[in-house]
Order: sequence, then structure tokens, then C-alpha cells
Amino acid sequence: MDFELNDDQRQLKEAIAGFLAGEFPFERLKALKRSGKAHDERLWRGLVELGVPALLVPTGAGGLGYGPIETYALMEAAGPHLLLEPVFASAVLATLVLEKLGGAGERLLGELARGARIATLAHFERDSRFELEPVATRAEREGSAWRLDGQKSLVLQAGLADVLLVSARLGAAGSGAGGLALFEVPRTQPGVRLREYALVDGQRAAEVGLEAVSVPAAACIATGEPVPRALELAVAEASAALGAEAVAIMQAVLGATIEYLRTRQQFGQPIGRFQALQHRVADMRVQLEQARSMSLLAALRCRSDDTAERRRAVSGAKALIGEASRFIGQQAIQLHGGMGMTDELQVSHWFKRLTAIDLWFGDSDTHLERYLVLMREEVSSDV
Repeated sequence: MDFELNDDQRQLKEAIAGFLAGEFPFERLKALKRSGKAHDERLWRGLVELGVPALLVPTGAGGLGYGPIETYALMEAAGPHLLLEPVFASAVLATLVLEKLGGAGERLLGELARGARIATLAHFERDSRFELEPVATRAEREGSAWRLDGQKSLVLQAGLADVLLVSARLGAAGSGAGGLALFEVPRTQPGVRLREYALVDGQRAAEVGLEAVSVPAAACIATGEPVPRALELAVAEASAALGAEAVAIMQAVLGATIEYLRTRQQFGQPIGRFQALQHRVADMRVQLEQARSMSLLAALRCRSDDTAERRRAVSGAKALIGEASRFIGQQAIQLHGGMGMTDELQVSHWFKRLTAIDLWFGDSDTHLERYLVLMREEVSSDV
């Protein structure tokens, strides 16, 4: 695919990449992981000053009003640095959900754009397997307030968030399938319990328990059909953003592997001169370019009004990028030898992040199956 960023998008990418190169070197990442800290507060303040949380917030809510290609540029710039900050959780995913709901979450969007608050989406549950429809959490009206009860799983950066965007079905448990609603729930609200843990790539997530959590009527951001639609559109665009991050990391992995082959000596010469290893690097490059094309396709079509086209582009990209990530990461580890598995080399940290990205919103096998179903449906409709 022949595609280039325009001048504004390129300047955005260069500004973020330059800032991170100076403020968040690999040694800083390792120090943060060793310390057990969730993120670097100074770095987050710097990202706020650069306007990162405002990127996808509409101009009417005080943001920059950008779209998927600018998000692509952001994730390309940030990807190789393996940020622990809530860039994806708050500035991308949570912001997208609110943006898709229109004016309902405008006040909160303005606060996110200014960096005054951090939000994260608490939607997926233990039995959902990253399907959007299954929601067992319940919201029941109690006078002028809402009572929330349920469990949410893998809530990214929940410990850093000021606000949880909690999805729930309306009505008491056992009353049948009610419509979906989305609630703004402070993380410190009585009845909210977090069990935090580190993911394979060093980012933190949490299991969130909601037990008789009472929130005011104004905390209900939206109800009914707009909620599942907003969730689907936001997850599609967020998946495209993850694809951009994965491609940038794969590019960094390939570059580091080539540099290692040029400098590692064996039998009196760089091992990069061995033809068998050159062939493996060539295979890595082919996988990378295929993934890059699919990532761009997903970014261009993730806002398509054609539902089938949007779903095919996102699932196709997620399937191919996941396979490419696994291939490139495994080849890089093998070509680096035993050192490739150690925390001292950045390639091992990159591979862990690629593994985590593959699992978010369904792994490559899941999306390959979805893509095949979508293609069968398209063929059936044409017959």
C-alpha cells in the first residue's frame, strides 16, 4: 500500500518520538519495572503538555479533533518505547468510547483532554473472551441513584484511573436481558474493589469488583443501542491503533536484529554474512511489510460506515499482525541467541509487548476465524 503521512501528521509523530527518545530511554523502562511502579508521573505530565490526551477529543470538548491516522502516528512514535503510561487505556480507548457516544460524555472528555483525569474502560468480563455482547454486571435503579453489582476483568491501568467507564445491563439480576448502559464510576467509590497485577509486558491491569456501588443518576452516560454501537466502533479503532503500535515495535525488533548480526562475530566474520541467517532476516522483513499494509488498511477503514467492510479490515489486520508479531519476535530471539531472552536486551521486552498486543480484543486465531465467517457471509450475499 502506497501511503505517507501528511506534514501535520509527520510533525506530530516526530514531536512525540523526539520527546520520548530524550525522556524515556530503555534504562528508564527497566528501572520502572524493577521498582514495581505503575508509570512515570513526570513522563505523563510531559505527554499531557504535548497534547496526547487531547488528540482524539472533539474540538467542541476542548480537544484537537484528530482521527485514526493521527492515532496511527502517535502509536508508531510511542510503540518502540514500551510506555507504561495510560496512553492507550485513557487517551485512546476510553476517549474513543466517549467520543462515539457524542455529547453524553463531553464534560468528561474535556477533563481527559486537559489531563485533569484519567479514565479506563471496564467492560470485558471473565466469560466474555473479548466478545462485546456478554455483560452480566447489573445496574438497578434505587430512588435517584443507580446500584451497580458485578465483576470486570482485565481492566487496563485501572489503578491509575480516576474514572472507570463501567458497562452494565439495566434491571435486577434474574430479570432477563436488559439494555446496556455505561456509567462513570470513580475508582475510589465505596464498593469498588481492585485486584491489580502486572501483565507480561509490564503494564498493569486489574480485576474490578462492584458490590452495591451507588452512583448518582448523572453518572449514567448513556443507555440503549448507542452503547453497544459505541463500544464496537471504539474497539475497532483501538484495534487499529494497537496494530500501528505492533508494526512500529516489529520495525524496531528487525532493526536491532540486523545490527546484532552485523556486530556479532563468529569464525572471524560477522554472522550476518551467513546466507542462512540472511534468508531469515528477509522472511522477517516480508512479514513486517505485510503487517504494515494491513495496519494501514485497518486505520483507513476502522471508521467506515460499511459495517462488514470495517469488521473485515480490522479482523484481517489483527489476524495477520498477530502472526507476524509472533514470527518476527521468535526469529529475533533465536538470532540473538541466549541473550535474546534476558531483560538486559530490549528485544525481549519488545517481544513481550507484541505478545500482549496480540491478546487484546482477541488473538490472531480468534480474528482469523471471524474473518473467515465475514468472508463467507459476503460470498453468500453475492450469490
